[in-house]
Amino acid sequence: MGRLSRFIPEFWKRPETPPESVRPILNYRRMWWQTVLVTGGVSLVPLFVMAVINLYEYQHALKAELIAPMEHLSGNVSRSLSFFLGERKSALRYIVAEHPPEDMDTRAEVGQVLVNLKRAFGGFIDLSLISSDGTQKVYVGPYSLEGKNYRSQDWFKETVIRGEYVSEVFRGFRDYPHVVIAVRHEKRDGDFFILRATIDTDVFNELTRSAAGNDSGDAFIVSLSGTLETSSKLYGKVLGKFPLEIPPLTEKSRIVEIDDPQGRHLTVAYQAVAESPFVFVLARNTPQLFSGWLSLRKKLLGFFAVSVLGIILVVLAVCTYLVSRIHEADKRREVLLHKAEYTNKLASLGRLAAGVAHEINNPLAIINEKAGLLRDMVSVMPDFPHRTKVADITDSIQGSVERCSTITHRLLGFARHIDVHTETIYLEPLVKEVLGFLEKESLYRNITTTLSAEENLPAIESDRGQLQQVFLNIVNNAFAAVEDGGAIGIALASAGPDNVAIRISDNGCGIPPENIKRIFEPFFSTKGRKGTGLGLSITYGIVKKLSGNIEVESEPGKGTTFTVTLPVKRRL
Repeated sequence: MGRLSRFIPEFWKRPETPPESVRPILNYRRMWWQTVLVTGGVSLVPLFVMAVINLYEYQHALKAELIAPMEHLSGNVSRSLSFFLGERKSALRYIVAEHPPEDMDTRAEVGQVLVNLKRAFGGFIDLSLISSDGTQKVYVGPYSLEGKNYRSQDWFKETVIRGEYVSEVFRGFRDYPHVVIAVRHEKRDGDFFILRATIDTDVFNELTRSAAGNDSGDAFIVSLSGTLETSSKLYGKVLGKFPLEIPPLTEKSRIVEIDDPQGRHLTVAYQAVAESPFVFVLARNTPQLFSGWLSLRKKLLGFFAVSVLGIILVVLAVCTYLVSRIHEADKRREVLLHKAEYTNKLASLGRLAAGVAHEINNPLAIINEKAGLLRDMVSVMPDFPHRTKVADITDSIQGSVERCSTITHRLLGFARHIDVHTETIYLEPLVKEVLGFLEKESLYRNITTTLSAEENLPAIESDRGQLQQVFLNIVNNAFAAVEDGGAIGIALASAGPDNVAIRISDNGCGIPPENIKRIFEPFFSTKGRKGTGLGLSITYGIVKKLSGNIEVESEPGKGTTFTVTLPVKRRL
């Protein structure tokens, strides 16, 4: 989890500060969510709409392209069957029209006609002549059917009424599936006879097999009543029940997608055979028929998913980057506002201290004058009994006043220089003056402070008040770092021909390596509630403003050394 935390934006992390800071964090999270949703919506919604439209249009076009061959094939097979049946009906019409009944009342004559039909057309199995009472007068074929009466048969009745008839596949007296074509012919005496031929259904089987092909598809013929007229790979043998409902038919192929009772998802083409009770059915397994489209659709959807994922990742990354930059900018702005507020507070405190110091000087001057007057009065009275003791007391009072005056003048001198004012400065007296502010604390805590200066150390051109603040901040940090009885050393030396270096060292607790790079950041403090975190940040800014440089070296448990390098002549 530690490794992953560096990839988590700062505004998503759990705040370590009090609950008051949670609300701004939630505002950034809300901003992040809103930016992601708006940007993602603008990017993904048009892509999604276009993808849906393209998939639909492409699927519609491809479906039409895949179904068109089924329409053509079913139409061609249907026309072939219709032509086959129509050709044989026409042959029978021609025969009854050209051969009088008296020429066909013998088996030999009818047999010759059958031979001619087989030779010319093929597909005929037998031929028979049936009288108007339904009795088969003449029969030529492989069965012994002469004398059979068909008056009660539906096909006979329909032939009498319509004049011609094409039967469904049935078994009949032969007990073998066959198709019958019958034609009625009127005699001159008003009577009629029927010429009936049995057609070989192998022609039907060949047409359906060639249409089915070698794949998992199926092609077969059913009757309008739902009986299989040829064998089906899916639904069984001839004269079996077709389990699907035949839809309303038109001149064109009717194509539907259905689930059959066995749970197969099929695309079925229905095409009625003209002038017959037959319907040609072509069935294809829908998943296999559309396997190419399904594969392509899977690839398109995969590409779409990868594109969406890429867009989402880019949107998340960009939104996270932008919100993080806004968060960082707001943090920097907040730091600057706090720094300005703290600087203003320090300036107010400086003015207040200067005013207090100035006001203290007035009573100090009065105390000094009164002590001097008292001393003079005692000196002109030789017989005063406590002359020596009073003289010692007045000397002590005047010494304390002088010491207080020195402190207030130092404070006034320190607070007086707010704007940068360049002047010639000798560093050794300046550092001694700063140490004077901390003299009482060093005595109280038994802290040893040493100051060493290189001989002939050049004076520098800089701002006195700013340098006092720099050295005071660093020495204050040193006092905070050392324990009672510790040591602080200050060394002044040249750093090349144009610079001087001030090294302030202590033997305190030191600074951990992970904090070294952050000690000059605003509001970063290792003192907890005791520190503001602005001392070294302000010090760093002042040194840079004075064209100098500040470095730090530290080892935990051994101490810290700050090195301030300043130019002899300030670079503007």
